[in-house]
Amino acid sequence: MPKFTTYDGIRLAYHLSGEGEPLLCLPGGPMGASACLGELGGLSAHRRLVLLDPRGTGDSDVPDDPASYRCDRQVADVEALRAHLGLDRIDLLGHSASGNLALLYAARHPDRVGSLTLVTPGTRAVGIDVTDDDWRSAVALREGEPWYAEGRAAFEQVWAGRAWSEVRSAIRPFAYGRWDATAQRHEAAAEAGRNRDAASEYYAEGAFEPKATAAALAEVTAPVLVLAGEYDGGPAPVRAAELAALLPNAELAVQRGAGHHPWIDDADAFVRTVAAFLDPDVRTVTTGGVRLAYRVRGAESAPPVVLVHGRGGDSRDWDRIAERLAATRRVYAVDLRGHGLSDWPGGYCFEAFRDDLHGFITELGLVGTDVVGHSMGGAAAVLLAEDEPDLIGRLVLEETPPFFPLDPPRGPAERPEGRLGFDWPVIAATDAQLNEPDPAWRGRFATVAVPTLVVAGGPASQIDQKKLAWTASRIPGARLVTIEAGHLVHAERPDEFLAALGEFGIR
Repeated sequence: MPKFTTYDGIRLAYHLSGEGEPLLCLPGGPMGASACLGELGGLSAHRRLVLLDPRGTGDSDVPDDPASYRCDRQVADVEALRAHLGLDRIDLLGHSASGNLALLYAARHPDRVGSLTLVTPGTRAVGIDVTDDDWRSAVALREGEPWYAEGRAAFEQVWAGRAWSEVRSAIRPFAYGRWDATAQRHEAAAEAGRNRDAASEYYAEGAFEPKATAAALAEVTAPVLVLAGEYDGGPAPVRAAELAALLPNAELAVQRGAGHHPWIDDADAFVRTVAAFLDPDVRTVTTGGVRLAYRVRGAESAPPVVLVHGRGGDSRDWDRIAERLAATRRVYAVDLRGHGLSDWPGGYCFEAFRDDLHGFITELGLVGTDVVGHSMGGAAAVLLAEDEPDLIGRLVLEETPPFFPLDPPRGPAERPEGRLGFDWPVIAATDAQLNEPDPAWRGRFATVAVPTLVVAGGPASQIDQKKLAWTASRIPGARLVTIEAGHLVHAERPDEFLAALGEFGIR
């Protein structure tokens, strides 16, 4: 466990977890130890977490001067850690009360911030008040929970003037999306690691100058993610939105079903959102309430092409193709819902993937773009072309299901062991549609009014090649090219695949 010496001579501890670029993490509480963050739901698989034990907590020294616990004075501790690590700029994550500390650091040292991730952050530093009405609305969302009545009664006492600490045990469940054994263990450990005496000093008079801080933050150009929990009252999503509005390069994400500790409530959802934000190669756009991640290459002025992956894949499946196309094209590779770093909202179907693609194209202003879709991605693309051909320039359907009922039909699939890069319910939902597709889908192939290339993978593919040929025959003017590579043509035979695209006009 490494330590460093901060400005007043005391030794502060930090803990390391994971590999990659460092992410400095400040625990909430206030004045909780970093152990409450754990590995942030698995974020350590994407970044090297540098987990600070604030002064007087965890393995850090206890200062002689209790006034040094004040939030604004701990900015110097964060700066000392940055210098100790030899970093010119830091990616900084602050949870809960430490959101205030992260904001003060960014206001004081804007040139030292590479990115700022604020997880259910405190907002006192900028003068945004969490109101009783915010909590009333949050409490009402939990009405069906078995602990609701006791918790609501405790909140009524708080709203009448009683101290939170006196009814803490009854209101603890409201901090979590699910008050299960995992949440209860986390709450107990977090409380055990909290320095309550220091917490009383954290918000001491003089800690914050909201107007000055808000003005300074308006000049911060680093990217900022404000992550709120749907069920959280402090801050409620509406207050988190107010905070995001103060920062010129901020985005707001609201994690469904989450409370104040979103990495406990749904670790995978938390990690997808934060990892996408922190990855410089990934961008996001929200359409229809679903956050879609995507990767982009090539000059902004170049003609666009959108690449849409198959079932169980993601935007990285196109890396080799995207790199080559980017020499002359602006290449967008999207993660559809339920895949990669996009939201996994449930409720999957080909129509939903079609709508994702529609929203992606329109939100990014890519009307008229060429679209290349593999398998499930091709299905989404051809359904979109049937509905709104003006959105697409040229259309490439690589090994796209021809929408004939499967014979024999697919039975239930068994989920593989371990963590997946996609949401497993996608399989059952799309298998059901492949077994009994809407006949109107293939019946409308004749209405596709955009230049179309159908790429078949030959006899090694699980897709019926005769039916792919039939698809090409039904789409007016469509070309059919067979590249004997099986189902993953673009991955197995990238040179031949690119040559086929080039002959079709996508080069």
